Amino acid sequence: MTVRRTAVLGAMLTALGPVSMAIYTPAMPELVRAFATTESAIKMSLTLYFGGFAVAQLVSGAMSDAFGRRKATILFLLIYLLGGVLAAFAPNVDILLASRLIQGIGASVGVTVARAVVRDQYSGPQATGILNLIGIMLAVGPAAGPTIGGLSLLAFGWQSVFALMLAFGLMSIMAISFCLRETTIPDPTRLRPSRLLSAYGELLASQRFLLSALVLGGSVGALYAQSTMLPFVLINDVGLSPTEFGIGMLMQSGSYFFGSIMLRLIALRIGNLRCSVIGVSMSALGGVMIFLSVHFITPSFLSIMAPVAVATFGLALLTPYIITAGMTPFPHIAGSASAMMGFIQMSAGFAAGVAASLLGSPLAGFGTIIPMMELGAAASYIGFVIISRRQT
Repeated sequence: MTVRRTAVLGAMLTALGPVSMAIYTPAMPELVRAFATTESAIKMSLTLYFGGFAVAQLVSGAMSDAFGRRKATILFLLIYLLGGVLAAFAPNVDILLASRLIQGIGASVGVTVARAVVRDQYSGPQATGILNLIGIMLAVGPAAGPTIGGLSLLAFGWQSVFALMLAFGLMSIMAISFCLRETTIPDPTRLRPSRLLSAYGELLASQRFLLSALVLGGSVGALYAQSTMLPFVLINDVGLSPTEFGIGMLMQSGSYFFGSIMLRLIALRIGNLRCSVIGVSMSALGGVMIFLSVHFITPSFLSIMAPVAVATFGLALLTPYIITAGMTPFPHIAGSASAMMGFIQMSAGFAAGVAASLLGSPLAGFGTIIPMMELGAAASYIGFVIISRRQT
């Protein structure tokens, strides 16, 4: 496929997971009231979504290697739609929790196949450039998601949030059915337990791959984890309405968009490696700012979101290079490599969300867990650079 088609389809698939969270998060406080339940129960719905997303990637990635990117994607998108229908008509919070788990399982195929399709066709700086282009387009969906979700919630109620997800899922299936060409040679034997374990064993035995995945686990995982905390921090502690929260989240997505644009402008001048160094440094700085602002400043919109914007800007500079560098040695198991990388970053987000809930206060969790993750990503990046230099 052409670079443009690969980037557009990759952005749509990659956006499936973030959009399903971005549209949903403004409704979380309302769902507490609608189902007469607790904040912990509704936060668990997002945690289950993360859990399903994380674990199912190990299956969706292997299935895309075994049966082809296109067939695997359509199957998991149908699972995603099933979860959306169940959520829209959920009569109680237990059904809502189950439906979000199913949605997470279905959405897991998005980022896994998007990265694998890029790796199937391109490598090196060209792959990094495509991932950066995907990042630019990806910023639009999650940026608009909280705003659209908040406005929809205000106008039509919480069920409309899931109707929007169903619409996006249907659009994705149509795009994949008509526009995605198969980019790998399917091999059903790759689903044999022995071959599957061998593939994942090969990945985990590579220090270079494991450290690159841990960088993403800390930085991207922090982005996912904070989405379980920010609605409650900004709505309950800062005092924003759900609609104001949706509009305010443009600051996070906008910083990712401008970071992706900046990467495109400076990568040819200073190289992707130096861009990634700047990116991981800014992510770590954002983490330190989050810790200081939460523990020493009375919460306000800017005290919370300005550090988030700094970390997210750095994330945009970091991720294209680290994804490409981590997956380059594994063209023969690109789907499994993408799946394992995604599993580690989503598991980090899942574990961080659980750890934050144990702290009780979303604000305390945000100010403690997120800085630890950003600094952990920086430490993993240092290890990645050292290992890479030894191997060259």
